[in-house]
Amino acid sequence: MMAKKSKIFSIRIQFALIFITLMASVVLICWLANTLFLEKYYMNEKQKIIYNAYETIQQAANQDSYGTPEFVRELEEVCLKSNITICVMDVNSQIKYVSQNGGRQLEDRLFRYLFHMPVEPVQVIEQGGDYVIQISGQGDGEYLEMYGRLTSGISFIMRTPLESIRESADMANRFLSYVGIAGAFLGGIVIWLVTHRVTRPILQLGEISERMVHLDFEAKYDGKKRKASGVRNEIDVLGENINMLSASLERSVSELKTANNELKRDIEKREQIDEMRKEFLANVSHELKTPIALIQGYAEGLQEGISDDAADKDFYCEVIIDEAAKMNTMVKKLLTLNQLEFGNDVVDMERFDLTALVRNYISSAEILTKTAGITVRMDEYGPLYVWADEFKVEEIFMNYFTNAVNHCAGDKIIEVRLVQEKGLVRVEVFNTGAQIPEDSLEHIWEKFYKVDKARTRAYGGSGVGLSIVKAIVESMHQNYGVENQEKGVLFWFTLETVQE
Repeated sequence: MMAKKSKIFSIRIQFALIFITLMASVVLICWLANTLFLEKYYMNEKQKIIYNAYETIQQAANQDSYGTPEFVRELEEVCLKSNITICVMDVNSQIKYVSQNGGRQLEDRLFRYLFHMPVEPVQVIEQGGDYVIQISGQGDGEYLEMYGRLTSGISFIMRTPLESIRESADMANRFLSYVGIAGAFLGGIVIWLVTHRVTRPILQLGEISERMVHLDFEAKYDGKKRKASGVRNEIDVLGENINMLSASLERSVSELKTANNELKRDIEKREQIDEMRKEFLANVSHELKTPIALIQGYAEGLQEGISDDAADKDFYCEVIIDEAAKMNTMVKKLLTLNQLEFGNDVVDMERFDLTALVRNYISSAEILTKTAGITVRMDEYGPLYVWADEFKVEEIFMNYFTNAVNHCAGDKIIEVRLVQEKGLVRVEVFNTGAQIPEDSLEHIWEKFYKVDKARTRAYGGSGVGLSIVKAIVESMHQNYGVENQEKGVLFWFTLETVQE
């Protein structure tokens, strides 16, 4: 059962939603901070301003410098900078300093505080040893006030106006809400456009990986522009890794397919070998059956004394010896072929004179050819050196020559030629006589294949010789073949010549 394909939620939409959510969260946190803490923060800052002015007056009183120009200048700077109104009196209730921004108006108020005369309701915030900090309300607004009498006898009062902090906080919150909504909307549009640049390579990687799932490795991640500019990010690194992974998987799949093909070929080869084994056993059984039957029959005849004639007994013994020799020859050839086919027989490549080898063999077979009334022709060739296994080349030539002698007919001529080609020499053995049927040409190299079984049996052939030729020539990585010609048949093979 196929797994249900999950729904894809676009990463581009996720980016936009995350950004908008973050912006909305920031705006909400700012709104809550304004609502809960802005007023307290504002009051704390105002108290710090008042207290700094108080410390300046106290320091001047301790140093008895409140009547100096430096003291006046310092207080004026504080008043202008922090919007504070100040009135200072000495122990004799004489004005020592009043600020220019309404300090005279505080003189009567300071008297009222010092002599505990009634004033409008106030809200005391902090009360120290020689000062009081409070909020006073009048028709023209609220003020943060500080008054008191220092140990030196100096009296003072100062105040700074309190703006409507609650109204300011409400206005700030409304403004922040409007800006936040507009910012989130515009930010969402911007992030939607910007994330396209970010998500495009991610979507490309997703498409590449999906194609890789279906063993399509043609698609590659393209980060050439950023690579050329020298600026790379994690996505580019991931894309390069995906490309390397794709190439590695392609190689692995190719190797697996190759290994699978090799395995199939090995299985087929094993099946062929099994069939060849069965065929081999059947052929060997068939080939040995006749000589064994003859040997057994003639041996039983000798044992039973079927004839007392010495000539008959000699004939029986000759048949037994001849059939045993044929079996011995066939077994030797099968062993040789087995070693060649399974690579157990080492090919000893050496330099030798091919012309001398061929002439020596023809001379050694001269009695055989003269007995059969065969004329052997070979042109005069100078020394021709080749690279090959001398013993195996002689065996190839022996099989070709013996085969030619056994099938030679008509004019009874065997021609041996050494045809030089580029870097090679082609050894040809031609015999006059009947041609090989066309449907048998491709089979004569197979083990135990016989074109004319009766004739092959007559001269003691086993059908293995040409299979040995095929195995030897292939072990030396050369070529071989057979051709029907006008008056007979031509067998050939090639060897590598020595470059002088």
